[in-house]
Amino acid sequence: MYLLFGIFGGIWGARLAKKRGGKTLDILQYSAGYFLFYAIIGVIITVILDRTIF
Repeated sequence: MYLLFGIFGGIWGARLAKKRGGKTLDILQYSAGYFLFYAIIGVIITVILDRTIF
């Protein structure tokens, strides 16, 4: 689940940087930052669901 969140965040970050007129390194940095942020959110949600369901 956290991997899917991370991939979604990475794509979103890349599109945002491209929309703002960023160069290649800007796009990569936004993509990496959003990937990490959304992956962490995915881990938190996974832990919460795991503890409440099981």
